Amino acid sequence: MLTLKGYQQRAIDTLDGFLSKARDRQNVTEAYAEALQAQGLPPLAYRDYGFAEVPYVCFRIPTGGGKTLLASHAIVTAAKSYLDVDFPITLWLVPSNTIRQQTVDALKTPGHPYREKLDFAFNHQVLVLDIDEVTQIRPQDIEQKAIVVVSTLANLRVNDTSGRKVYAYHENFEPHFAKLPPNHPYLERLEKVSAADIQEVGLSANELGKIKYSFANLLALHRPLLIVDEAHNARTALTFDTLQRVHPAAIIEFTATPNTSTTNGSNILYHVSAAELKAEEMIKLPIILTEHQNWQDAVRDTVITRNKLAQDAQKDESYIRPIALLQAEAKNGEVTVEVLKAYLTDDLHIEADSIAIATGNQRELDGLNLFDPACSIEYIITIEALKEGWDCSFAYVFCSVKQVSSSKDAEQLLGRVLRMPFARRRVIEDLNRAYAHLATKGFANAAKELTDKLIAMGFEEMEVAAFLRQQALVGEGQTDMFDGGGEVTKPALAALVIELPTMPELEHLDDEDKRQLAISEDNGAYVVRISGEVSEPLQQALLKAVGKKPAQEAIARDLRIHNQSILAQKSPSERGESFGQLPLLCAVIQDELELIEPETLLENGQLNLLDYPAKLNNFRIQETSNSFSIDMDGKEISFHLARQNEVINLNDDLLDVTEQDLVGWLDRECRQPDVLQRDLLKFSALLINDLLQQPNINLTALVRNKYPLLRAVRDLIGLYRKRAQKAGYQQALFGHEAQVVLTEEFVYRFSPEHYPARPPYYAGRYKFQKHFFPLIEDLKAQGEEYECAKAIDSLPEVKVWIRNLVRRDHASFWLPLAHNRFYPDFICELTDGRMLVVEYKGEAYVSNDDSAEKWAAGELWAKSSQGRCLFIMAVEQDGQGRDVQQQIQDLICRTANLAATV
Repeated sequence: MLTLKGYQQRAIDTLDGFLSKARDRQNVTEAYAEALQAQGLPPLAYRDYGFAEVPYVCFRIPTGGGKTLLASHAIVTAAKSYLDVDFPITLWLVPSNTIRQQTVDALKTPGHPYREKLDFAFNHQVLVLDIDEVTQIRPQDIEQKAIVVVSTLANLRVNDTSGRKVYAYHENFEPHFAKLPPNHPYLERLEKVSAADIQEVGLSANELGKIKYSFANLLALHRPLLIVDEAHNARTALTFDTLQRVHPAAIIEFTATPNTSTTNGSNILYHVSAAELKAEEMIKLPIILTEHQNWQDAVRDTVITRNKLAQDAQKDESYIRPIALLQAEAKNGEVTVEVLKAYLTDDLHIEADSIAIATGNQRELDGLNLFDPACSIEYIITIEALKEGWDCSFAYVFCSVKQVSSSKDAEQLLGRVLRMPFARRRVIEDLNRAYAHLATKGFANAAKELTDKLIAMGFEEMEVAAFLRQQALVGEGQTDMFDGGGEVTKPALAALVIELPTMPELEHLDDEDKRQLAISEDNGAYVVRISGEVSEPLQQALLKAVGKKPAQEAIARDLRIHNQSILAQKSPSERGESFGQLPLLCAVIQDELELIEPETLLENGQLNLLDYPAKLNNFRIQETSNSFSIDMDGKEISFHLARQNEVINLNDDLLDVTEQDLVGWLDRECRQPDVLQRDLLKFSALLINDLLQQPNINLTALVRNKYPLLRAVRDLIGLYRKRAQKAGYQQALFGHEAQVVLTEEFVYRFSPEHYPARPPYYAGRYKFQKHFFPLIEDLKAQGEEYECAKAIDSLPEVKVWIRNLVRRDHASFWLPLAHNRFYPDFICELTDGRMLVVEYKGEAYVSNDDSAEKWAAGELWAKSSQGRCLFIMAVEQDGQGRDVQQQIQDLICRTANLAATV
């Protein structure tokens, strides 16, 4: 089964935590706030849009991030963490019929990555249906198969439901409603047969007012999970009303560009950044942009770029045939498909059989496998977007001979060249980049137009600045794309060109600002070319000349991105420099050198579960409040039950369900890598047996409430694991016989290409000069932590520093704690070669147990390094009256002599 990328697993883990809290707290707003806080994100108001306590959240994932794969995993997570059902019903909504068919085909195909997870989780009992096939659902399918129905939102989104298949009466659904008890809690929400239905279907008048046998009513009866693809298209009042008609249990959205307005914006639960996709080798970045004054130059340089990449690809370990996507103009334009193809074949001598045309009338890609080495296609000419769902990671070069800003299709085509072949970084660096050649009739509009498209694809402003590289024109018909050795040259610091309606006032600017400007007049507008960083006075002068506020906002955005792009290109990682390595904390355990991780703290890497009592203390089922509670480590914890119509009914025949069946189910659902299966089976059997000895608890009650029971057992095992880890941690690192070691065998290195930062990014006025990477994650432009970063940046002893990422797989430096990992705030390389780790603590946290454990780990790490590494837990002002800068500087100077003797 396909393993999720790190950011994908973090997204699913975030969903799991959010849904679990929403279920147990019965408070979605609280669960949402805690999920954001756990990610270190600023608080956002949760908006329910009339769905009350139904979770309604969004995943923001840029183009190329694998939204559909994540959606499949989200179904499994929601079923286990919130719905408490063995086999959920899911309504999967997509934006178009083309995507609908492709999604259905993928989900129906055994072995396809979208289907694999569902088959594994639901023991191959999965039924995937197109919306036109829903009459095939039988009553016995409901609780014996995970059902996924794929539909367009348009099939549901209507004011008048009569005549629509989803809402229409159909006799095949009659068995689903035939045995509904008169006191069923959901009867009132079911739509009744109307006069319009009688006329539409030809029913007898006797059916008027009775329950309508429809798919919409079937969904309302079983409360489906809703998956909404491209959710930015589904944020209208009509859409909210439509979704409420099917009474969903939860709604999970996926989009690259969520609606973020205050009136109908999405509740963004998790945001994947472009930097994460790059670090996980999912997309090609940066994008090397070259603008051209005429279309012939753009096409010629596209061919040159593709040919150079083809030479590089011959050295790659995998077969790659770089492809260029060329966007022509429509029939009434100058550079039509025919003109473009003729220029390729007649002027540039490209073989005709290496060109495919993909338009509404010419579908030369149909039936072609572009990944096949026997395929000869190297150029694809199109006018509009390629068909939805088309994907070939061999596409490397995007060329447009039309104004990009006037074409929404350019956004989709650009997304095609970003996907990385085989989702794996290539050995030849040029094959890790994407390329764009744009012909523009304006004055350097290409960068602005491409910026607009990237932001529309889910990129943040800071990411555009970091990953869009403008290639300078060096002469008429010539670009400085490749150097003499065939490598892509470093782009020059970008110039920004803007058009203003009036001449900016320059009198108050200093000479340095004026030297950066070149101003010309063109058709009544003033074209301003700016080289270098835009100062605050210059920015104000330019904005004042713009006039109207919307235009000011657009220019201000371009100025921000321009300045950030200049800073990004100056960063050490972009200049090809390396960052010092950091030793990881190790210890000799049972005569073996081990990296200290949670599993190494357990004896033989296993939790000896049978060393602990198999008892849930004070276990109580409170049927009246639909919950039960237990005493967990001295604290009472409540677990809410599933909706009563979705657990096994008290009246069901449970005579065939045995104690061994429940134990076996717990074993399957609770299996964990550090617990031996035989131990888990015995522990579960002892625990169930103990519960059955208690008054008012029988096997039927436990089976009815098996999911809350499962959560309680998992929590109990987690509690025992923490106890074992704490004992192992103390013994391995701080015991009398502890042998702590830092060695060259276990070191961490920050890679210049691997820094998966996530928004919010630092965007303050202070320009950090020594940060190793172009982006700085989660640093506000004010506050104590910001002041600490400024102090580090200003120290002459600091060569470079990094804002350390938290829980980012192989992109974070960490030190071990008893139960998890400690990710210090700042990592510094000093000018003398030593490494300094800085953790900043506010006054409210400096003396708590968490800080004490982190301080002990950091001090042990530094002490074990023999002077090579330093650690400090800095505060705003210490007991000696020193500020942050003085605390750090004193530590560096005090330990310099020791380092010199080692």
